[in-house]
Amino acid sequence: MIQTIDLRSSTPSAADLATVVPRSLTDVSSATSIAAVLIDDVRARGEAALLEQAERLDGVRPPRVGIGAEQIASALQGLDPLVRSALEEAIVRVTAASKSQLPQGTVTELAPGARVIQRWQPVARVGLYVPGGKAVYPSSVVMNVVPAQVAGVASVALASPPQRQFDGAVHPTILAAAALLGIDEVYAMGGAGAIGALAYGVPAIGLDPVQVITGPGNVYVAAAKRLVRGVVGIDSEAGPTEILVIADATADARIVAADLVSQAEHDELAAAVLVTDSAELADAVRVELAAQAAAAQHGARVTEALDGVQSAIVLVADLQAAAAFSNAYGPEHLEIITADPEATLDLIDSAGAIFLGTNSPVSLGDYLAGSNHVLPTGGQARFSSGLGAYTFLRPQQVISYDREALQAIEQRIVALSEAEDLPAHGAAVSARFTGGQ
Repeated sequence: MIQTIDLRSSTPSAADLATVVPRSLTDVSSATSIAAVLIDDVRARGEAALLEQAERLDGVRPPRVGIGAEQIASALQGLDPLVRSALEEAIVRVTAASKSQLPQGTVTELAPGARVIQRWQPVARVGLYVPGGKAVYPSSVVMNVVPAQVAGVASVALASPPQRQFDGAVHPTILAAAALLGIDEVYAMGGAGAIGALAYGVPAIGLDPVQVITGPGNVYVAAAKRLVRGVVGIDSEAGPTEILVIADATADARIVAADLVSQAEHDELAAAVLVTDSAELADAVRVELAAQAAAAQHGARVTEALDGVQSAIVLVADLQAAAAFSNAYGPEHLEIITADPEATLDLIDSAGAIFLGTNSPVSLGDYLAGSNHVLPTGGQARFSSGLGAYTFLRPQQVISYDREALQAIEQRIVALSEAEDLPAHGAAVSARFTGGQ
């Protein structure tokens, strides 16, 4: 079923590991030309383009793109009480964790009267994308909206694909989650066209452009986010989900397999990777994967994901080698199920979110851990972070010097400006101390 990569007899360098880590063959650039056409169509024709794209790509034509307040309120009234309770608890927990991410402003006194103030300013308006497709993601509403609200964003627009079974409306569970968070600007639009609409606006339906777009989606959404980056900020080009489990001989094969299957059920391109120094565990997990995939509700999808080039059982000599492999991979989700998870954690520097020990599965982070589940994929965790309140904040430096503080360094500024052959820079400072001062 799942491929095996045996690295026990080698000591690969970081460059070597980069060539052997299993990756999906998905190439965002391959979808760029199609995404560009869809975005340009929305820019040119607005709502008419969005409605036609929905009919062609989502299989349903919404009566209108904007969702009315009555429909949002009705969805909340019809929400299953247990689901409502779970979403409310998720909101509480993600709010608490997001508040801890807020940076504090600082004032640096460099000399008497010479201050540099560091402040953090939220963007004014954001567009949050919640995918449709193979599953329904009210949890993604929470994960996108809460950190934006905690950051102080004043205006939030939510987009999610229209659903055939609901006559072209956004899924009612998505609408109910939006209602719980006080979001009343929701649009039934999906894919690249939705990203273009958020970035450039659709005046005819009251959709103003946003400054930041966040949220996961398919390859066309990722390609669209790449295309509008620079017009707006984005969180990342999220791709298929990933789980990498570092486990040793103390791990329970049944639990490890269950966690791999839990992420494989997302999508046929989902990546499920076990890295272990125990051949016995590897064999036991392989047996468990076959049994659990066969019994899973989405068994065909799980099996295809596990059979794909992006999934593997990796055998390594020791946990140091396991950590090196994981760091080269930069997983979206990293589980550490070892005899001493904290010691293994000390070896890790690249991961979107890290789950320590048997009782901290990725599924916990998907829903109720309090952490955010919008995370970098495709190795982007090696240089970027998951969604948080900081995603919606901009650091700004405020410079405040009085006359004496500026005069104290006038000659140094003049010297540097002349060294750079930009004498007007120095003259702008000197002008404050000559000619009528």
